[in-house]
Amino acid sequence: MLFLERNLNTVNMEFTQLIGFFIFLTVFTMGFWLLIFALTFIVPYWLYGAFIENMKLRKEAKKNKNK
Repeated sequence: MLFLERNLNTVNMEFTQLIGFFIFLTVFTMGFWLLIFALTFIVPYWLYGAFIENMKLRKEAKKNKNK
C-alpha cells in the first residue's frame, strides 16, 4: 500500500499546469484538424479551380488563334 501511495503522489499536478496542458491539447488538436481540412478540401479545390481556369484560357487562346 505504501508503494501505491508513493506512486500516486508523483503524478501530482498543480491546477495551472493542468489548465496549461489542456490549452496545449486544444491548440494542438485544432491545428491537426485544420491541417486535415486544408489537405482534403482547400488544396484540391484550389487545384481544380486552377485547372479549370487554365482550360478556359487555352480554349480562348485557341479560339483567338483561329480568327
